[in-house]
Amino acid sequence: MPFALLASTFATVFLAELGDKTQLAIVSISGTSNRPGAVFAGSASALVLASLVGAAAGGSLSSVIPTDGLQLAAAAGFLIIGTRLILRSGAETNEDPDTPAP
Repeated sequence: MPFALLASTFATVFLAELGDKTQLAIVSISGTSNRPGAVFAGSASALVLASLVGAAAGGSLSSVIPTDGLQLAAAAGFLIIGTRLILRSGAETNEDPDTPAP
């Protein structure tokens, strides 16, 4: 197994998962439970399964769609999602909560 690929994948996923909704959900579940080990086992299993599905899907798609096409589609998807989030947050900040709706 190539160590550089393993290390870069670990670092990318670890940094991406810090502070996201999943981690916040795990904190809240763990805070309401007296079994943090079970919460850890469940959340770790879910992340492993989700990663397995993603890796399998990526491997399968790469045999049908060229890698450059997959990267372009992923980049376009992130741009679309990001643009929509920015536009939606801009629309929410322009609304005055003290003004009654017509």
